[in-house]
Amino acid sequence: MIYVGGIPFSPDDSSQLVGTDEATTCVGVVIRNCNSGMISVAHMDFPEVVEGGLEQMLSLVADNDSDTLLDVHLLGGFDDISSQNSDLAMESRTESGGYSHSLCAKIVETLRNRSEKFQIQTLHVLGHNTKWDSKGIAYPIFHGFVVDTSTGLIIPASFDGTSRCPDDIVRRIRVTSSYEDPNWTGRLLDTYDTSTDQFVIAPCAWTIRQQRIAQALQGLSDTELLLSCSSSPYAEGPDFVDNERRKWDYLIKNPDWRKTFPAKQPRIFQRTADGTWAKQ
Repeated sequence: MIYVGGIPFSPDDSSQLVGTDEATTCVGVVIRNCNSGMISVAHMDFPEVVEGGLEQMLSLVADNDSDTLLDVHLLGGFDDISSQNSDLAMESRTESGGYSHSLCAKIVETLRNRSEKFQIQTLHVLGHNTKWDSKGIAYPIFHGFVVDTSTGLIIPASFDGTSRCPDDIVRRIRVTSSYEDPNWTGRLLDTYDTSTDQFVIAPCAWTIRQQRIAQALQGLSDTELLLSCSSSPYAEGPDFVDNERRKWDYLIKNPDWRKTFPAKQPRIFQRTADGTWAKQ
């Protein structure tokens, strides 16, 4: 199984399941070529990455046949404007209709404006993916899914720390630091190489500024951390705070990104015979 968590991926026969989770206001996107069966999966978190991200995904699964149908599945995002978060977060969401709404609208608009032929098979987003507790606070029904790469079947799923594939912390840091690295502007973090069955984690730079931010955030209480660092603090999973603290601890201890990526080379992990991943 391959865990996505913010990257596009196109599987070959070596992988049977690919998935993502931890989606609150984010959206998981699956595109499947109905002729070839090739699948690309992405975890998108803000509208500015949608056009470039879909271009990346389609470059992996589309072919030269203009009549090829491409199945699309969208799962994630929820009615976050209804969630009773901090006043500041509520104010920013009210202006745009919520983080999830603007992201979903951008995905659908971009698909509509492209020349390929799409069939939206699953649209489990926004109100369709929302539940409310007794206090009227909104939550996503599903935070993630897996795709059977042989059939294209989508199954709701969540993952624990043992199933999120290699180099979890460095990959999380890349998601955060990529916003300040011009090499990744408008791009998704393409990490898995289907031709070699390897995780190839390309270098991404982070700055001393991010180390200082990490030091400041590490001093917050768990409640303060959620309100400061999440777009949906009441909807996060139980390991959100721990994952954030592990990420900041790494940044504090490793302020120079070049020590993580010596000579600006990628970190490569090869699948072993027992299904685990070994650093090359």
